[in-house]
Amino acid sequence: MTTTRFAPSPTGYIHVGNLRTALMNFLIARKAGGQFILRIDDTDPDRSKEEYVDAIKADLEWLGLHWDKVERQSDRLDRYEAAAGKLRDMGRFYEAFETPTELDLKRKKQLNMGKPPVYDRAALTLSDEEREALRAERGNGVWRFKLEHERIEWEDGILGHTSIDAASVSDPVLIRGDGQFLYTLASVVDDTEMGVTHVVRGSDHVTNTATQIQIIQALGGNVPSFAHHSLLTGPQGESLSKRLGTLSLRDLRASGVEPMALLSLMARLGSADPVELRTDMAELIEGFDITRFGAAPTKFDVNDLYPLTARILHERSFDEVKDQIADIGVPDDLAERFWTVTRENITTLNDLSAWWEMFHDGAEPVIDDEDEEFVAEAMALLPEGPYDGETWGQWTAAVKEATGRKGRGLFMPLRKALTGQSHGPDMAQVLPLLQNIKAKG
Repeated sequence: MTTTRFAPSPTGYIHVGNLRTALMNFLIARKAGGQFILRIDDTDPDRSKEEYVDAIKADLEWLGLHWDKVERQSDRLDRYEAAAGKLRDMGRFYEAFETPTELDLKRKKQLNMGKPPVYDRAALTLSDEEREALRAERGNGVWRFKLEHERIEWEDGILGHTSIDAASVSDPVLIRGDGQFLYTLASVVDDTEMGVTHVVRGSDHVTNTATQIQIIQALGGNVPSFAHHSLLTGPQGESLSKRLGTLSLRDLRASGVEPMALLSLMARLGSADPVELRTDMAELIEGFDITRFGAAPTKFDVNDLYPLTARILHERSFDEVKDQIADIGVPDDLAERFWTVTRENITTLNDLSAWWEMFHDGAEPVIDDEDEEFVAEAMALLPEGPYDGETWGQWTAAVKEATGRKGRGLFMPLRKALTGQSHGPDMAQVLPLLQNIKAKG
């Protein structure tokens, strides 16, 4: 069975970069009728917060990315310890005691000599007595996995044939000096024991994947099919790393972005296929093909989400939004008419509040100097409400006859005087909703 996973760390809110990974793994699993696992990477007790676990789940549920089961790495520490013991018994795991300063000096020395800054495996030459002395002096060391110095190769679902010389990579640290299991070991054990068959993640993990393949093989597991998607940049190609905090799913949801607008964009962004707005998850799943994605950095512009959101809302029925309309205070007898009038003049549902405020409280009139006398004369001709769909036509006809104005010179000053705007819905529909017309005063 095809099994994928999304493994966020609950150390903050997930952002569009995380979503890209989650969505691709979700779509692969669903298209194959397989299993999608939400795996919480909470092995760091100091940085992991339960509030972020809840937020991650809420974001995924908002998008409709429903998981088949939840796993927590903090519940599986015994499994990581068992794997570490197996690696020790095989002679593939060793303790190293260098301080960060010592490692930095080694790297600088290697770079000055024109060599790659790879850990020199000095810890392997230590005698038992030397290890005991260092442990007594410095405390427990880190545990490194001993790589076989050979070329590691795999067929990547996006990058194609990929090859890394293990001799050019430092033996990875899998356990910190304080005993904390690091991502690389925990992920390998989980992928192996949970039967994960496909792993999609960012291209910044390529080297990590190479080392993980050797660890999986050492532990006797099956190597999943890996695919590494490109990293997102800003619209001008700038790094998003410092901006990702402002592109959290939580903030995008608050800004009014519709889930299917975000999913439609992210399911095609960086692929050879054009972005197509989907309103149904089944269509999104059916149209997904990981092989259509490329390795080049992918430009993401948050502003692309709003036209897609607007298109979704323009097709939405009153029944689908009546609760949100009631929440902003629109009376039941006006609610459906209010939606009909505003639907095609909003970008997000958040815009409805401003429209209702204008209808209910009245807008500050915008009257150009040359139109002051005209607007005053027109307002004197406006009958007392309530107004219906015929009032605008009847009133403007009377104003035209009295003033001689017509076309834009007639209609635009009246729109601006009543709504404070030079654009918007058909005024014949707007007038019946106006509860307070400040221009009359």
